[in-house]
Amino acid sequence: MIGGLVVTALWAMLPAYVPNNAAVLAGGGRPIDGGRTWGDRRLLGDGKTWRGTAVGTLVGVALAAGLNVVAAPVGTALGFSLPTFPPAAALGLAAGAMVGDIAASFIKRRSGRDRGAAFPGLDQLDFVVGALALAFVAAPGWAQATFTPGVLAVVLVATPVLHVGTNIIAYLIGAKNEPW
Repeated sequence: MIGGLVVTALWAMLPAYVPNNAAVLAGGGRPIDGGRTWGDRRLLGDGKTWRGTAVGTLVGVALAAGLNVVAAPVGTALGFSLPTFPPAAALGLAAGAMVGDIAASFIKRRSGRDRGAAFPGLDQLDFVVGALALAFVAAPGWAQATFTPGVLAVVLVATPVLHVGTNIIAYLIGAKNEPW
């Protein structure tokens, strides 16, 4: 059932989808790179902070805990089982999303892009790669059972579409300075 595959994929990725947004809302704080540079460019920039990373990770883990509470009744209503998140998986997805975004910032600075500059492909999938990698390290059995080839395919196709769509909406309502 295609609908079940899509719902399962999006459900499984929710603890990774939310942390970067929560990090932005946390606002400010001390930059992770401490202002250090490599060559004439910052390592990461002011947009990657310890507070944002901590808040984003905690929000992702809390969301996973909340999803665990409603997984059975929501799954019953939909007619199929939804995954629940063991603590290691929740932490892997949430922290991995943050690490993936931080790594992308490093790559963007090295490629000469300024903060907020578009980097198609990297901007849409950086956190997915980080989240999946850390989930497979932290909870390998769970990740392997949850992220089947079909689920992974949905994640890799749906995430860029969702990312672009939500960014355009955020731009149109004034919540972002650029539509990417």
